[in-house]
Amino acid sequence: MKKIISICALFIFGAIQSVYAEDNSLVIQGSTTVLPIAQKCAEMFSQKHPGVDISVRGGGSGTGIAALIDGICDIADSSRPIKDKELNKAIDRRIDPIAHVVAMDGIAVIVHPSNQVNGLSLSQIEDIYTGKISNWSQFGGDNQKIIVISRDVASGTYECFSKIALKKQRVRPDALLQASNMAVTSTVTRTKGSIGYVGLGYLCSEVKALVVQGIEPSVETVLKNTYPISRPLFMYTDGKPKGLVKDFIRFVLSMEGQKIIKKQGFVSLD
Repeated sequence: MKKIISICALFIFGAIQSVYAEDNSLVIQGSTTVLPIAQKCAEMFSQKHPGVDISVRGGGSGTGIAALIDGICDIADSSRPIKDKELNKAIDRRIDPIAHVVAMDGIAVIVHPSNQVNGLSLSQIEDIYTGKISNWSQFGGDNQKIIVISRDVASGTYECFSKIALKKQRVRPDALLQASNMAVTSTVTRTKGSIGYVGLGYLCSEVKALVVQGIEPSVETVLKNTYPISRPLFMYTDGKPKGLVKDFIRFVLSMEGQKIIKKQGFVSLD
């Protein structure tokens, strides 16, 4: 009996190996918010499946979805839902984007640690980002010019922030546009008087997260649905995932994958 079990185990292992041998590469691209989740999950998945080659790139949600439509990535990371125009283009290319919610997130509004202001309302954030208010003294802070840091238009974080906080109004023309969450954090860290916004996973001791509408950005407030700037995080595939793509998505959604998401500072689904 032991010999039969051993033979069966070898057969199953060989079958798995042969599936991955046919296509043992996986390309993931898109949202810089989802990037640390994808990177860490890819690292752990690769340890479980030696020989599998996983490439993980950022670039923004729009870039990832465009890459999926163009057939140059297997999974598109996105911090926003796919747009109608993107979906129409996908249909024209015979691509069927399927959304997989992998985590939840809050967009934290951050300032330099020296800033005396601790909280803002959504309307005050709107006034800052649309150029109606340009000095921190108007909020009880120092007499200091507000330097606005924003994401570029390819960013899903920008899309969500613009919709919720700015009511889709245009960001002031003198805003400094950054290509990633990390770039926003880094710029705010070294720039007194600045304000920016990032996903929860990018908060660190070098910046100060502001209370928004009286609610602190945290895993707990996102779970309770009380933090006002929250959103789901997605991984998109072309149609129902199969093979290696299916196995990777399943891993991200597994208990182990969700633990990784928690460790990265985001909100797991369990």
